[in-house]
Amino acid sequence: MESNNLTSVTEFILLGLSTRPELQMWFFVLFFMIYLMILLGNLLIVLLIVMNTFLHTPMYFFLSNLSIIEVYYTSCVFPQMLRHFFVERKSISYSCCVTQVYSFQSFGVAECYILSVMAYDRYVAIRDPLRYTVIMNRAVCVRLVTACWIGGFLASVVVTVPTFQLSFCRDNVIDHFLCEMPVLFHLSCTDTSQAELVSQILSVFTLLSPVIFITFSYIHIINIVLKIRSAQGRRKAFSTCSSHLLVVIPFFVTVMSHYMRPKSQYSPEKDKIITVFYVAFTPTMNPLIYSLRNKEMKIALLKLLGKMRDI
Repeated sequence: MESNNLTSVTEFILLGLSTRPELQMWFFVLFFMIYLMILLGNLLIVLLIVMNTFLHTPMYFFLSNLSIIEVYYTSCVFPQMLRHFFVERKSISYSCCVTQVYSFQSFGVAECYILSVMAYDRYVAIRDPLRYTVIMNRAVCVRLVTACWIGGFLASVVVTVPTFQLSFCRDNVIDHFLCEMPVLFHLSCTDTSQAELVSQILSVFTLLSPVIFITFSYIHIINIVLKIRSAQGRRKAFSTCSSHLLVVIPFFVTVMSHYMRPKSQYSPEKDKIITVFYVAFTPTMNPLIYSLRNKEMKIALLKLLGKMRDI
């Protein structure tokens, strides 16, 4: 890491969401409640799916994996962020920064892929409902989910390695609340063009390609649904997709606006707001969207509450 007059850094200082001391306690309470909702909501979804055999279908298998990813994804950020609300020196070691970037990228990419698989699942269910369980059998579902997880971890290696081959000199202050690649590109004191190129190419495969795949899936879904003669049949078909779309659209819009914009458009305050949206808001809304808009999940939840009352 040391070369010529460049001085390597062993830690980074995170400025956090705000430098105003009077806001730290309020931020802690807010984000602690958000993190608690994310953990409880997503773990509850996994519990309900595991406990109820009528939820042992491809759609809920993918949903349970999405919830697990959300728990890991947010846990890469929230514990450190919550701790930093109470300390004056908001430092993170170089190795921890590497770990955070790698983990955050891994679970983020895995989420992009699992959302694509869920779109394909809805397409198969609507296109060929009679053969749906045959096409989307357990072996196929397991292979698809395994590919999503492995793809996330491999893709993260590809982008993390060139990022941390950059030199970070005397300036180790990050105007953010976590280590992220776009912020590190701006902080580096050496040429970042190669690392940025790798990041942009990877974004095509991890962000743009899933968006294109999901878009074409829903174009085909809409085309199929419009051919259904009964209005009730069309409403039922659309209702199976609406929850997925409510999750997909805000997630991809915010992530793409952050990771696919050029370095010249870097704005610390704007970046923090966007990051809060896809790190906190989207994972909080997912359990609410999939539970409140889903009849089967409501039935499973009522059964669980009934068992708890009987204890």
